[in-house]
Amino acid sequence: MFARRALKIAAVSAGLVVLAGCASAPAKPTPTPTVSPAPVDPLVPAPLTGLNVRASALKHSSLAAKVDNHEDARPQWGLNQTDVVFEELVEGGLTRYVAVWHSQVPSVIGPVRSIRPMDPDIITPFLGIVAYSGGQQKFVQMMQNTPVYNAVHGQADTEAFMYRDDTKDAPHNVAVKAQALIAAHSDLAAPQKMFAFSFDQQGVFSSWTGKPANRIDVTFSDSRFPSWSYDPTSRKYLRSQEGEPDFDSAKKQIAATNLIVMMVEIDNTYGYVPKTVLVTSGTGYIATHGRYTPMKWSKKSAGEPVVYTTEDGRPITLSPGNTWIEMPPTYGGVSFVG
Repeated sequence: MFARRALKIAAVSAGLVVLAGCASAPAKPTPTPTVSPAPVDPLVPAPLTGLNVRASALKHSSLAAKVDNHEDARPQWGLNQTDVVFEELVEGGLTRYVAVWHSQVPSVIGPVRSIRPMDPDIITPFLGIVAYSGGQQKFVQMMQNTPVYNAVHGQADTEAFMYRDDTKDAPHNVAVKAQALIAAHSDLAAPQKMFAFSFDQQGVFSSWTGKPANRIDVTFSDSRFPSWSYDPTSRKYLRSQEGEPDFDSAKKQIAATNLIVMMVEIDNTYGYVPKTVLVTSGTGYIATHGRYTPMKWSKKSAGEPVVYTTEDGRPITLSPGNTWIEMPPTYGGVSFVG
């Protein structure tokens, strides 16, 4: 009996030795799972506004559009989301816009109207897409002879993107599905930088001396005389037309961080259709943060952007934000109040 107990104790002891030996063996390392870094989407300055925007939001072309400014076209769709807007004289003393979207693109823009002879000179530096409703064949051909993709209402390739909106009367009702149109042409490059920006308010005025002005009045004709009042709270200029506040379709008054007034000559080669002369040089004014300064402007070719300098030739910097460019004829006028 004692012999069997001794054998059992010995067996248990041997098992403990074996377990002890197992416990002392080094454990195999657990492999560390590979974690891919999260995609980086940094903030970068937008080429047309200088404002910081997610890089992914800028990887597409700009969209320019010939936007109607007839009373029956107002309020327009998407004007407060533009990066740049040019206002130009057309027949009858009226005006139209060349509006450009890139850093923020609304779902619908317009109403769009027909192309004019100065539009290729305005739009070509942006490349990308231009949307319009048609026009005289010679003007359409001028626009199609540029490297800009032409999206023309009524053509087969725009049926999915351009339509007549029932809330307005023809011909002031051609709308454009802006986001969808841009997405359909993802092969087109983003626009180049058009302006020099300063990211310090004092830096904006470091290259020129600005004079204060609470309101800027621009005269195209007896029918079109927009004005801009400076709002120090938002640091933007608020737009009025013919003495009444100018609202977009979202019922917000149209606003701009920078206002450029280019005094331009008018070419009457095309009879009753005036052509703004841009491939030349001239004078005007630039306003930002409630101050304005005289300036000189020049444009060497249709494909190059307009260059703005002080009267003695130094570069002018703008505040980061959107820009409206008024182009009244030299026989029109501009005045500053306050």
